[in-house]
Amino acid sequence: MKFRIVTDDQLDETEIIIKSANPDDVEVRRLKQIIQKAINEPLQLIVFQNDIQIFLNADEVLFFETDGRQVQAHTENAVYQSGNRLYELEEILTSNFIRVSKSAILNVDRIYSVDHSVSSNLVHFGNSNKQVYVSRRYYKKLKEVLEEKR
Repeated sequence: MKFRIVTDDQLDETEIIIKSANPDDVEVRRLKQIIQKAINEPLQLIVFQNDIQIFLNADEVLFFETDGRQVQAHTENAVYQSGNRLYELEEILTSNFIRVSKSAILNVDRIYSVDHSVSSNLVHFGNSNKQVYVSRRYYKKLKEVLEEKR
């Protein structure tokens, strides 16, 4: 079996094409099942709370932020410790997570509101009192992403 990835900047979304001489090939059917499962299954992260390892769906995370040298994952009701650095999380998280400061990555799907003023930019989340500061350097990118999602 050959495996090839072709990039095309003209595409609006990723397209997967499987070429086979036999469409009933067991390998082809298995690949299709694996790909469909991976697409539909939420990304799970390993986080810790009081030395207990927890498998957390990334969709539940409001934001990640650094606290000293430790990265924390914030959900509506809890805070977990992540074993990953922010740059590692940027590589594995889906496109609905974006960096908004040197010390924070947030889930744009969970944003309730953005307060933009001359002195600061704050993101608020629904069903939570938590908020995240967005640095001026990253505000433009956040604004673009939110406008695309409309």
